[in-house]
Amino acid sequence: MPADIAVDSKRLKLRHYLLIAGLMIGAAAAILLLMGRNPICTCGNVKLWVGETNSSDNSQHIADWYTLSHIIHGFLFYGIFWIVARKLPIGQRLLMAVVVEAAWEIFENTDMVINRYREATIALGYVGDSVLNSVSDILFMVLGFFFAARAPLWLTIVLAIFFELLAGWVIRDNLTLNIVMLLYPLDVIKAWQGGM
Repeated sequence: MPADIAVDSKRLKLRHYLLIAGLMIGAAAAILLLMGRNPICTCGNVKLWVGETNSSDNSQHIADWYTLSHIIHGFLFYGIFWIVARKLPIGQRLLMAVVVEAAWEIFENTDMVINRYREATIALGYVGDSVLNSVSDILFMVLGFFFAARAPLWLTIVLAIFFELLAGWVIRDNLTLNIVMLLYPLDVIKAWQGGM
């Protein structure tokens, strides 16, 4: 077992941190419900995978092409918290990552951000995420976090680049493009994403 995964007997055990993380994810889900987000897709179905981004099913089910971005979030959070807080147990760093990811899911589903997506990106019909999708996004971030904790750094970097290139090729969007288009939209990228 890597030293980073080992848990000091005087600290909480990893399963306790996971329980706290689960409660935090539940709290985020409750906040999203209170914000008026749909629990699941309004279509009434729950799908494991939705591959069509220009569909009312996108961001409504368990996984879609944007799931790759959330896995990369986990890679990044693990790396960032390893750099700035490596003396903390991995469980505490996981909780910090869950707080950031949950806060993003809540913020992402505000009218302000939903409208920004519609104005600045190709997501013209975007209505926000279902609670199921938001919770799944957080869980995929956790998966990425633990993958980065166990895998060699080079493999994590290669996988992140592969995910970015794959999503960019298949849906003309990825984490990098998403950040650029939210912060500083470029017409050339928007035209390319629209297939023009």
